[in-house]
Amino acid sequence: MPNLALILFAPWFAILGWAFWNYPGSHAIGRGRRRFDLTALAIALVLSALAMRWAYFLPFQGTGSLWPQVIATLAAYHVFLVVLVVAWFLRARRFGTR
Repeated sequence: MPNLALILFAPWFAILGWAFWNYPGSHAIGRGRRRFDLTALAIALVLSALAMRWAYFLPFQGTGSLWPQVIATLAAYHVFLVVLVVAWFLRARRFGTR
């Protein structure tokens, strides 16, 4: 069950990944930027899965069985967004696009 959060958020992660990959589309996109984007998306997915598993197994005292899933989903989502935002700023600095 700890992977349920990642499975349920996969469509939203795909939309966010697509937006990160394609924005901004008006600039010249070379091999280096595509490699950077792919690496950033892979890091975001791996760190999100790790955060989800870590949050799911936190010791919850006196809570129902739903709260570990809620906290795991929030952790996975936030880590994914943080990695993409940091990568967006790094990409803008490195490749001159925003």
